[in-house]
Amino acid sequence: MAEKWRNWARQQACVPARVERPADEEQLSAAIKRAAREGLRVRAVGSGHSFTDTCLTDGVMIDQTGMQRVLGVDRATGLVRVEAGVKLHRLTAELHQHGLALENQGDIDTQSLAGALATATHGTGERFRNLSANVVGCRLVTATGDVVEIDEARDPDAWRAARVSVGALGVISSYTLRCVPAFRIHRIDEVRPATEVLVDLDRLVAEHDHFEVMALPHTDKVLTYASQRTDRPAAPPGRLAAWWNDDLLSNAGLGAACHFGRLFPGAVPRVARALTGVIGRYEQLNDSHRVYAHKRRVRFTEMEYAIPRVHAVEALERVRALIVARWIPVLFPIEVRFTAPDDAFLSTAYGRDTAYIAVHQVVRAEYEPFFRAVEAIMDEYEGRPHWGKRHFQSAATLAARYPAWQDFQAVRARLDPHGLFTNDYVARVLGAPAGREA
Repeated sequence: MAEKWRNWARQQACVPARVERPADEEQLSAAIKRAAREGLRVRAVGSGHSFTDTCLTDGVMIDQTGMQRVLGVDRATGLVRVEAGVKLHRLTAELHQHGLALENQGDIDTQSLAGALATATHGTGERFRNLSANVVGCRLVTATGDVVEIDEARDPDAWRAARVSVGALGVISSYTLRCVPAFRIHRIDEVRPATEVLVDLDRLVAEHDHFEVMALPHTDKVLTYASQRTDRPAAPPGRLAAWWNDDLLSNAGLGAACHFGRLFPGAVPRVARALTGVIGRYEQLNDSHRVYAHKRRVRFTEMEYAIPRVHAVEALERVRALIVARWIPVLFPIEVRFTAPDDAFLSTAYGRDTAYIAVHQVVRAEYEPFFRAVEAIMDEYEGRPHWGKRHFQSAATLAARYPAWQDFQAVRARLDPHGLFTNDYVARVLGAPAGREA
């Protein structure tokens, strides 16, 4: 019986012709050769944490769960070679054992490394780039099953393309990452008046290693995450405080409130104010990988746009006003983060200091009118959607937003001219491959 695959949010599903589960690069290459001989397209899948249809296929699905080994660690240089299917939480825990860490992380660590890199996943901090910027090299299995070693010295264009590829070039078997010495983070979470934070946002972002704003819909408050790197001894929160914040408020409480609001939308503003009233100050001082990531047990769908940082406050205020004006029954905070520019061709932060604005909606709640309205705002700032999150763009609307768009397409035409790795999503957002109609 054919296997049905669903993503984490349970909103994207497909029935592949076959699911291959390679345990190493040799088996991965053989799986791709078989698919090519049979005329079946190929898509790789990690944790299914993308909200778009980026992984869907009726051809061969490559599940890289069996490829999670750390292959080599050089503590002197900080270079680490690792299989592409490794989950971020597993990778960061193993790096820590070697006295190393990722330079920065996002707030979810259940993704596979390949999935996070391919979609330009990022954390926050004006001095730090997204995760893919620390890819020194990779080994990519092409449509012929051949393995190509890619780095800046050998092939600078392919290196800039493969770091954020949306899976359109081939299947990456392993990466070489530049890591940093392990460090700790001291983070303080607290609710503050929105006007107080937004008027002073540039200073707050500049004086903290990592700064994040969670604007609380239907209120005049924001929750801020303010983090500094430190070598002070770890002082994790007590069990009761951790349970209250991580389990009760951030998961059980938020989930119950969101589903109540879905059923009784008229009560959402009152629920929002009640939730805000019980969020207290929360402090952590722990190893970086233990602080960056949050538990996520409430299933949701998400859209995130990368815009020039200079427009962050204006764009956020417009989204907040939209929610109030249209009485949109949303309780998930509006998330605002920041990164430095980088040079991967399809990076959402390519060539510009970037602010990211993300909106969420609980599963089973209507999201499309809200997300489309937010997207219309982001379009005015030349917004670039996160490749793994909801959006309604196409290659025709996206090409002008990426200065190196044609450079990526040239690499794609060279490595996968007939579109073996092109599914409906890739064809929609990147266009048809050079030698094959989508």
